[in-house]
Amino acid sequence: MFVIIGWVVVTVCVFGSFIAEGGHIAALIQPFEFVCIFGAAVGAFVVSNPTKTLKATLKALPSCFKGSKYDKKKYLQVIALLYELLQKSRKEGMLSLEGDVETPEESPIFQKYPVVLNDHHLRDFIVDYLRMMSSGNLAVHEVQDLMDAELQTHHAEVSVPGIAVQTVADGLPAFGIVAAVMGVVHTMGSIGVPPAELGEMIASALVGTFLGILLAYGFIGPLASVLNAKAKEAGKPFECVKCVLLAAMGGYAPTVAVEFGRKVLFSVDRPSFEELEEAVKATKTPKAA
Repeated sequence: MFVIIGWVVVTVCVFGSFIAEGGHIAALIQPFEFVCIFGAAVGAFVVSNPTKTLKATLKALPSCFKGSKYDKKKYLQVIALLYELLQKSRKEGMLSLEGDVETPEESPIFQKYPVVLNDHHLRDFIVDYLRMMSSGNLAVHEVQDLMDAELQTHHAEVSVPGIAVQTVADGLPAFGIVAAVMGVVHTMGSIGVPPAELGEMIASALVGTFLGILLAYGFIGPLASVLNAKAKEAGKPFECVKCVLLAAMGGYAPTVAVEFGRKVLFSVDRPSFEELEEAVKATKTPKAA
């Protein structure tokens, strides 16, 4: 939503100021200049990226127009799930989690937290390391090194679309120059035409440079920045899980371990201590009579 609002503001301010200064908007309507610039940029994007990157970018672009995947309420679900799993393992032993780990879709605990259950990447991350913890053969630093390596790989993967779109944005001014040079060549080859017509041809050529710069810094570049921000946000749930599980492996009680996970969240999404305490209390269902 904010991306569209930003684009509207850019368009209104740029073209509105041009009109306010007495410019004629019709002079900027050069469809073939746009086709030359944008078409060349898309072609270069296809040539310079493997199929996996193309698919990942197309899949990631719609997320720019949506809100954050995880907010405070959803993080509370993640933390509450971890607390409940760790509390169960503390009371009944790690082997009691075997059913939850092997078939999380059928686990009564996981079913209470659909946000995690429906996010297969995060769900698999949790169950994989719970399975490793249940083996009891790995030291905390070994698990931490493995988590760091996996999170580094995850970050590299989710950062690909932003990098690819930024490369397109960086190339647009150059393609604008290409379009302008082509217009100048056409103009120079038309020497002898009336001055008014020659002036229109020169103006059309300069529109190419204008469009290239405007598309790069007003539209495509900001879109790449949004994708990069989304990539950073995508790693936070995994970092939260990592801190909680490592704290549990270090011997901390579940109530303390989940506090480790809360602290690594961005302040805008971080639940307060009281909110976390309420979420933890909600997992403690009364015993049946």
